Amino acid sequence: MQSLYEWDFNRSNKGEEVDVDELIKRNVAEFGPGLEDNAFPTELFRGVCDHLAEIDTAIEKFAPEWPIDQITIVDRNILRLGVYELKYSANIPAKVAINEAIELAKTYGGESSGKFVNGVLGAMFKAMLAEGEIKEVDKQAPPKAEEAN
Repeated sequence: MQSLYEWDFNRSNKGEEVDVDELIKRNVAEFGPGLEDNAFPTELFRGVCDHLAEIDTAIEKFAPEWPIDQITIVDRNILRLGVYELKYSANIPAKVAINEAIELAKTYGGESSGKFVNGVLGAMFKAMLAEGEIKEVDKQAPPKAEEAN
């Protein structure tokens, strides 16, 4: 999340492109001490970037009053991670993806970030389930309200 935040901030505010591998390496060293393998954070970062247009379209579909550029940079990138994990990552169960995104939002976002992220990802989950996009047993139950708050 830190790497996406920094990448998005530099791109949006300064128009700068960054060395992604160096960015991830630095952030893993600073925020993930003991994490010896950069493969997972790199996969998530590159996955979000590879599907950025589709992810942002999905966010805007499930948060129609919030154009992507009006969502706070923290919430926007937490949502991007959550949407990527829901739609494109076969290794992460939906409930885990949603709960992790909510926890990130509560920790790093504003006062209502957890509820906002829960609402967007929960609505997306329900739509994906109804459309048959989610089929695995462990992905069939969205988080309960008391788990999400």
